[in-house]
Amino acid sequence: MTVIDISASVMQFLLAFVVVAPLLGAVAALLPAPPGLKGKSPDQAVLRHGVTVTGAVLIATIVLAVGFDHDHPATMQATTDISWIPALDVRIHLGIDGISLPLLLLTALLTFLCALYSYFKLPAGPSPKAFVALVLVLESGTLATFAVLDLLLFFLAFEMVLIPMYFLIARWGGGQRQAAAWKFILYTLLGSVVMLLGILLIGLKSGTFDMVALATDNGRGLTTSVQVIAVLAIGLGLAVKTPMWPLHSWLPDAHTAAPTVGSVLLAGVLLKMGTYGFVRILLPIAPDGMRTFAPYLAAFAVVGIVYGSLACLALARTGAKGDLKRLIAYSSVGHMGFVLLGIATMTPTGVNGALFANIAHGLITGLLFFLVGAIKDRYGTADLDTLAGATGAALYGRAPRLGALLAFAAIASLGLPGLAGFWGEMLTLFGAYSPAEGLSRPAFRTFMAIGAFGTLLTAAYMLIVVRRVCMGEHPPHSRLSPDDRAPQAADGPDPSGAAGARPAATTPQLADIQTYEAAAWTPLAALTVLAGLWPAVLLGLTDPAVQKLLAGGKS
Repeated sequence: MTVIDISASVMQFLLAFVVVAPLLGAVAALLPAPPGLKGKSPDQAVLRHGVTVTGAVLIATIVLAVGFDHDHPATMQATTDISWIPALDVRIHLGIDGISLPLLLLTALLTFLCALYSYFKLPAGPSPKAFVALVLVLESGTLATFAVLDLLLFFLAFEMVLIPMYFLIARWGGGQRQAAAWKFILYTLLGSVVMLLGILLIGLKSGTFDMVALATDNGRGLTTSVQVIAVLAIGLGLAVKTPMWPLHSWLPDAHTAAPTVGSVLLAGVLLKMGTYGFVRILLPIAPDGMRTFAPYLAAFAVVGIVYGSLACLALARTGAKGDLKRLIAYSSVGHMGFVLLGIATMTPTGVNGALFANIAHGLITGLLFFLVGAIKDRYGTADLDTLAGATGAALYGRAPRLGALLAFAAIASLGLPGLAGFWGEMLTLFGAYSPAEGLSRPAFRTFMAIGAFGTLLTAAYMLIVVRRVCMGEHPPHSRLSPDDRAPQAADGPDPSGAAGARPAATTPQLADIQTYEAAAWTPLAALTVLAGLWPAVLLGLTDPAVQKLLAGGKS
């Protein structure tokens, strides 16, 4: 069933447009604006250009989804297959199925919302032209990663996002941005070198880099030893990007230093490239190798779940001087641990849970980073002790709509039933309860129990964050009588929020959610509710494609 019947040639054009248009837009952003389009200033013109290009890509992606045949989501659609390097049998092979389509939509949506947000709230840094061009190159590389069906093209697209993200952190970031940017690039580049060796091994041993042909072969053309080496090499590169514990240490630094839109794109789409590679490449192409490493992958995943949660609890406690952006970054380590656990089960239930958790994390954590960025802009800091030290019910009293939305995003992140975060974690745990044949059931049930414990820890730190940031904490001497506090109140509010902060009546209001912020954040909140109440919208796409993938290309 298609909502609108669109011809195959138009679908091919739309997919090619979605991948190439941001790249062309990046080139155009660096050129002088035509006189009639400059508006008030060249800076305004280039920011408007970014919104226009990302908006056009989003519309094209939505039309692609509307024309997608939802009755056959396991079939590659909108395919283009052109010979590129005949000597290596490398082809420009594009296509989408029920696994990649949701990720394309998520990437196009988040990039458009970031461009819209930046039009009104551009981060401090060099030329806006360079900023817009880098965001568009980042979008093109990410979309290409989810659309290409050739292993070497996948690698090129996978690497294409590194340089723009490096410069977004290094040039538009906050404190310690240079160190964080270098750490990000070194970790990911080293992982990529190892991944390239694994990709070349598969291509040379099988005689093709075509991902569809390799998935259909289902590892029959590769010996077990080749599969084991390929999974180890490619898996290391993908694990760095995911990021999997203990290869995660670049992530908190990168998020803490990155500008708001950089954090949104890093958490919302870049982390998904790693987990997508596990599902698209390793599960179908090297199943025997994956079966060998699945228990270890699951073990690292659950350690990441607990480690990320404990790190968040440590940052959230009073007096720890924890940074709220850093806390959300560590929460991503835990959430991506659930995704890796689902993949490690090698079952349709677990892999569907992983793909659902991928999308849910992109929506919820993208919204969280938008909100934390807005809070930091208003307070001038993301330090939890400073944010919690403000009296007057903190955000609830000073910017109630902003506080309510932060509380909503936090409870969505902890996996409250009825919101998007719930289904991915539940399906992942179900998959771990009954893993694929050949995997140790007692071991995976142990991993399931540890993962379930991780959900409790997640709820603990998220509720602490809501209590402290949204409700605030009164200083120890706040029990003084109103008469004792009156002389202090007359002096006016204490902007530091430290001990001695003034009563609620004199606490100044913060700017609540602005119109442009509501425009950027509302779609994420609405989709979080929609995915939570109607999970079949996403699972109806992914499940047939996952079943076919795990069955070796057979529906």
